[in-house]
Amino acid sequence: MATVKVLLVDDDALVRAGLTMMLGAFDDLQVVGAIADGTEVAAAVNSHRPDVVLMDIRMPGLDGLTATEKLRERKDPPEVIVLTTFDTDEHVLRALRAGAGGFLLKHTPPREIADAVRRVAGGEPMMSPEVLRKMIGLVSGVGVDPSRDRARAALQRLSPSERDVAGLIAEGRTNQEIATELLMSTATVKAYVSRIFTKLTLTNRVQIALLVHDAR
Repeated sequence: MATVKVLLVDDDALVRAGLTMMLGAFDDLQVVGAIADGTEVAAAVNSHRPDVVLMDIRMPGLDGLTATEKLRERKDPPEVIVLTTFDTDEHVLRALRAGAGGFLLKHTPPREIADAVRRVAGGEPMMSPEVLRKMIGLVSGVGVDPSRDRARAALQRLSPSERDVAGLIAEGRTNQEIATELLMSTATVKAYVSRIFTKLTLTNRVQIALLVHDAR
């Protein structure tokens, strides 16, 4: 198994030290850098070329949300997992829309953090469908969402089969599960997912799921 290179971004020195020690216990994970503020992210990514960035939200210079947006605008950016204290923090939704692969609560058990890093490095969202539905509930219960029409218009750019695939992604299904449901090969599902990314200018499956839920 290839080693996953991880960059830590957190203004708390104890958190950085703890994560470095914890992730270092896994042979397939390597912490290549640990920095204290979002202003240092670009230089650190250029120097260390991480596969995954663990990004804190609240930092004194450049916050993690803005840093994530800037990072995901780059060509071939690393994956990002946003760190947060609260799973109901609406800021996490902003990070996911910016292209983060998921989020972790800071009290998540070490083995689950390690597994999340591996999954996101492999292009999979690291949150369970239950967590995603809970997050979507933060915005769906606030009344009429002005982005609904835009989301529906975006989905109309997809073919019927691509919309079927997008809908199952929103339910947290894996490529294999989608293939079984729609009677396709896994390779065909992967091709549809790639076309969805291209047509909608998205970078990961979480963004597809959020768009589908926005359209409902």
